[in-house]
Amino acid sequence: MISPRTSLKRRLTLWLIVIVAGLGTLLLIEAYTSARKAADRAMDGQLEAASLTIAESLQWPEGKPTLEMPASALQILATRWQERVFYWLQADNGVSITRNADLPITAAMQEDARHQPVYLDAVYEGQPIRLSGREVDSAGWDTQEPVQLWVGHTRRGRDLLAQELFRKSATRFAAMVLITAVLVAIAMRTMLAPLRRLRQALRDRRADDISPLALGVPREMQELIETLNRLFADQRRHRDALLRFIADASHQLKTPLAGLQSTSELALTQPHPEAWRQALITVHDSAERTSRLAGQMLSLTRLQHLAPGHERQPLALDRLMRDVALDWADRQVSRDHDIGLAVDVATPAWVEGERWALQELLNNLIDNACRYTPAGSEITLRLGNAGNAGNAGNADNADNADNNDGSTERVTLSIEDNGPGVDTESLTRLTQPFERGRRQDTHGSGLGLAIADSIAERHGGHLRVSLCEPQGLRISLTLPRGAPPQENEP
Repeated sequence: MISPRTSLKRRLTLWLIVIVAGLGTLLLIEAYTSARKAADRAMDGQLEAASLTIAESLQWPEGKPTLEMPASALQILATRWQERVFYWLQADNGVSITRNADLPITAAMQEDARHQPVYLDAVYEGQPIRLSGREVDSAGWDTQEPVQLWVGHTRRGRDLLAQELFRKSATRFAAMVLITAVLVAIAMRTMLAPLRRLRQALRDRRADDISPLALGVPREMQELIETLNRLFADQRRHRDALLRFIADASHQLKTPLAGLQSTSELALTQPHPEAWRQALITVHDSAERTSRLAGQMLSLTRLQHLAPGHERQPLALDRLMRDVALDWADRQVSRDHDIGLAVDVATPAWVEGERWALQELLNNLIDNACRYTPAGSEITLRLGNAGNAGNAGNADNADNADNNDGSTERVTLSIEDNGPGVDTESLTRLTQPFERGRRQDTHGSGLGLAIADSIAERHGGHLRVSLCEPQGLRISLTLPRGAPPQENEP
């Protein structure tokens, strides 16, 4: 039974949402980080420009540094966001020359500024600030005493600029996501179109239409189409086999029924009781054959519809064969035949099987041998190791060549006779229903070997039919050995 689940389209959509959401989160994080870095680069450029402007205004009259803060430097530092501006000019020995705030500058920060311009974050009066420090030489003056110049401003402008840049990136990303969603929806509908065509083609089919599908599909769906076509081909074969079976069964039943009708009509025209008695004998024999034919057809149908292995149990195959052989020795139909049993394996020979099915298989094999061989023929039931079933001959040895490595793990039961056999062209067809090897001189129905072959398939095997030398027929079945039953099992 098919249990409905989330549609393929919905699952693809969900996966795309998860992927886009994951990638989008990473892209937004990267966009925010890039926006902050871009804002820092832009604002640090302003700090550098302000530092250079202030440095140009620095003078050393009488060897002492003096500074008149240029208004342009303050405008650069203040920016359009009206930042708080800080500056501090100090001598190389740490003595303050001029400042507008007591900036949190450490000795380590001063040491770094002696080698190269530095840019770093700090906190002043509880607010985050950005500082830039550099060492300025007294070039062109008599004194060579360097000084350090520190400028800075609050970070509010940087944060606002970063947010503005991030909003622009996020807006573009959202627009791209919407466009992508529309394109993905169109692409998904286009890609799933072959599935819709396949579904529609299957819906439009008649119940009895099992012809191959002929649809243009992508390469990924080609295997599905091939699987469906193989399924349709199997259904055609099964349907054809069923129709042949019904036709053959109808013919097989019609013949004895027509005989019954003609015999009874002829008897009704006779005034003598002896004619009636002969007619009743004929009717009885025909009815018995018809009943047997109907029973075999029911057995074949049962085997084809029962679940395999639903009554499996450990069986001693040698005991089962002995019981069946003794039962047939007392039957009227086998009185004129020499039925024997040869067991060439250690006993008991345990197999996993269905007792009723294997018993039915043996009964059909013996019944066939009795019906299709003349009186006085020898019929031998044989049980041996696979590949060495009583030196069965070259045919069986060839059939069992693949079991040589594990012959002790499998056993072969076979039945052979010294009757007339069949021609080689009929060997492969003997297991088909209503096939009698071109023999029309018996009362057999042609279902015995078909039933036996179905039982063999239920047990994971296949009937092998071969000719005996100098004459006769051999039918064999190889089964895997099974474990003996536990002590608490019946």
